[in-house]
Amino acid sequence: MWRLLPLLGLCYLLNYVDRVNVGFASVTMRPDLGLSATAYGLGAGLFFVGYFFFEVPSNVILHRVGARLWIARIMITWGIIASATAFVQGPISFYVVRFLLGFAEAGFFPGIILYLTYWFPRVQRAKVVALFFLAVPLSSVVGGPLSGLLIDNGEGVLGFDAGWRFMFFVEGIPALLLGIVVLFVLPDRPHDARWLSKAESSALEETVAREDEAEVPHGPGLAAALRDGRVVALSVVYFGVVFGLYVLAFFLPQVVDELEGSLSGLQIGLITAIPYAVASVVMVLVARHSDRTGERVGHVAVPVLVGAVAVAVALYLDSPLLVIAAVTVCACGVFAAIPVIWQLPSTFLTGVGAAAGIALINSFGNLSGFVGPYLTGWLEDVTGSLRAGMWCVAGFMTLSAVVVVAMRRSVGQGRGDRLGAPDHPTTSRSGE
Repeated sequence: MWRLLPLLGLCYLLNYVDRVNVGFASVTMRPDLGLSATAYGLGAGLFFVGYFFFEVPSNVILHRVGARLWIARIMITWGIIASATAFVQGPISFYVVRFLLGFAEAGFFPGIILYLTYWFPRVQRAKVVALFFLAVPLSSVVGGPLSGLLIDNGEGVLGFDAGWRFMFFVEGIPALLLGIVVLFVLPDRPHDARWLSKAESSALEETVAREDEAEVPHGPGLAAALRDGRVVALSVVYFGVVFGLYVLAFFLPQVVDELEGSLSGLQIGLITAIPYAVASVVMVLVARHSDRTGERVGHVAVPVLVGAVAVAVALYLDSPLLVIAAVTVCACGVFAAIPVIWQLPSTFLTGVGAAAGIALINSFGNLSGFVGPYLTGWLEDVTGSLRAGMWCVAGFMTLSAVVVVAMRRSVGQGRGDRLGAPDHPTTSRSGE
């Protein structure tokens, strides 16, 4: 954990900052570029169209050529394109850059989820994914105020005529540099790690292989995995949860600005950090409890339903403080569910089938990153309010909870998680 997660978490933090910093730029970028709410939502969401088309091929390539080379390639190309967002001049160039950014980033998150299954026994995986996924709320805790600060003070720096341009340019550079670091330091598999002895790496790989064989003795191949009804169902579940995630990411800064009025970029960033800071703690606690009990479905359905109710309640609150509290509960529900969701595919997928299935779930789920912002923006233009969009969030999250409960009998409930539990001394040391 200490050798891998800090590096991978930092990579994902930069990934998410470069994906959603458009939400912080939107307050000043929309009037500068003449973007309507619909046009902005379309551009923000086009990221996920490019992401969708290359997601499965990218994850299969990672499985075959190794994480070190492929993750480095992803990071270097996305860093270049993220910085290039600083030079957009209107709706068309905004659409093109967002599509290319999604194309470049495709495969990063599902690739890391797959990569972690090479290193950690099942009894630890929800906690490990939660610790990795901490990068998302932390990217808002850190990235929100940072983006606001760059926007507030970037006009005129390096010749940029607007602070939001300077923000995009600066925030793409760390991803490029860290991609070069990954190329030299990230081990593909345990036997490539210089910090493990041969006995330790062999014990760890044997433990993971033994668990996979016991849990999924005849895992489907690539084509069969893509046709598996459980993969389709989990795609629906993930779609609804991620719908809430990205509507929050892209529109929460505008909600805060409307509630308080005339805030600086730094103030908006600080206020929007509150739901994510609380959600990060709740996410880790729920994941640890799921690992400890071996139960998965309830640890997805209950948080998602609570989050959906919180969104609906927020629509009828007049106090800014209560609205932020309700949004915080929604964020907790979304973030608590996501690490546990990713434990379900490994109950019936392994090998290249897991690479393809995980990527398909993630790509379809992340299409909500296109549908959510576009639909929310369109509804805001039509109704003059974000309320209709928030009702959509509540509806899709409720659908996710219903579908995952309906899947209870078709996915494992921790049977494999108990294999290789840390009561075996060698396995425990290697797993940690």
